[in-house]
Amino acid sequence: MNRILVSSSQILSAGYDALTSILEIEFQNGEIYQYYDVPPHVYESLLNAPSKSTYFDQRIKSDYRFEKLFT
Repeated sequence: MNRILVSSSQILSAGYDALTSILEIEFQNGEIYQYYDVPPHVYESLLNAPSKSTYFDQRIKSDYRFEKLFT
């Protein structure tokens, strides 16, 4: 999945696949996670949030099923 770099203390990059509704996030520590059944507006809101880390913590982290891909 193609990810774009974001300005964040925790998140290095984020990508979204609209066909599968998967949000993929690479963290600054190198870990990569996929979050499932994420609506497109959540990805867009993440990219536009003044604080990506805060948005992630409040709106994504606990709300969607996820899988860790890489450590």
